Amino acid sequence: MELRIEQLTFEYASHPLFNRFDLQLGNGITWLRGENGAGKTTLLKLIGGALTPHSGKIWLDDIEIHAQPLTYRLHCYYCGGDTPQLPWLTVREVLDMHVALYAGADPARLNAELAAFHLLPTLDQPVTTLSLGQHKKMQLSLALSLPVGLLLIDEPFNGLDADAVAYLRQQLAAPERLARQCILLTSHLDPALPLVSTLQL
Repeated sequence: MELRIEQLTFEYASHPLFNRFDLQLGNGITWLRGENGAGKTTLLKLIGGALTPHSGKIWLDDIEIHAQPLTYRLHCYYCGGDTPQLPWLTVREVLDMHVALYAGADPARLNAELAAFHLLPTLDQPVTTLSLGQHKKMQLSLALSLPVGLLLIDEPFNGLDADAVAYLRQQLAAPERLARQCILLTSHLDPALPLVSTLQL
């Protein structure tokens, strides 16, 4: 899948971040680097549709985010670490809600990821009872299992134990994943992955 950004402009209260920003990425992993405040998380949210640019266009293949917003969003997943504002739901209900949105999502694949991250015992807990690390693992389980062409992951290794970091690196580096997904991630540490490219903001 190809991600293409043309002439993207966005700012916060007169604090400019992007001015006619262009980007083109294909399948594989790109490490998005930059100092705090450079706009890494903002760029992921703009690409994922959580924020709206002031001008410019964003495409996934021939799907433009403003012309076909729902179709666009079903081709990407943003894993940002924010706690869902749905405190009355269990972990299972949060996951089921996401799986129902994506055609072709495989519940068995999701269960395999949950098992790898040791989350199966938490499924009937309220989502608010998860620790920071468990919540990150819940989001990563979704990210690794959903049938999307674009995967956006903000600080994927934060809050993870050593075993989870090793597993995540293995899954992201899988050749079949690199052949079918465009993956854009931020990390303050070298992710130690077979990177296709590094993008400095």
